[in-house]
Amino acid sequence: MEISILLENLKKLIKEGQKVPFSDKVIINREEAIGMIDEMIFKLPDELKQAEWITKERERIIAEAQKDADEIIKEAEMTIISRIDEHEITKKAYQKKDQLLLEANNKYREMTEATNTYVDGILQNLENNMQELAKAISVLHGNVDNEIQKIEENRKQLK
Repeated sequence: MEISILLENLKKLIKEGQKVPFSDKVIINREEAIGMIDEMIFKLPDELKQAEWITKERERIIAEAQKDADEIIKEAEMTIISRIDEHEITKKAYQKKDQLLLEANNKYREMTEATNTYVDGILQNLENNMQELAKAISVLHGNVDNEIQKIEENRKQLK
């Protein structure tokens, strides 16, 4: 029998015991009561062992669950830190890329302006030289015309 059943039977034995007149006392069968108590004592260690085992098993399961929870939390924290670091690295890489592109575009503009200014200066010098050459050719052409006229006049005089 289980201890709870034995306790119920002992309770019933006491309730149903013969009352002693003029008191709250009852007469019960001593051998029957002692037998129930002995049986409870005999059963008690097994149930205590089972209760202790259940308590220890519960504590072990709780400790294991806590350990697993701690590991999961730690892994989650590491993942978060890793992703934050990756995010920061990516963010910095994009910022660096934007900065390099801006610098490259500015350098390109500066070089383009400097090249245009240099080429414009060369073309201006060429234009000036060509205009001077055209003037010189015009003067030379005029001189050649004058010389041709003189030659024609000299030839007319010879005839």
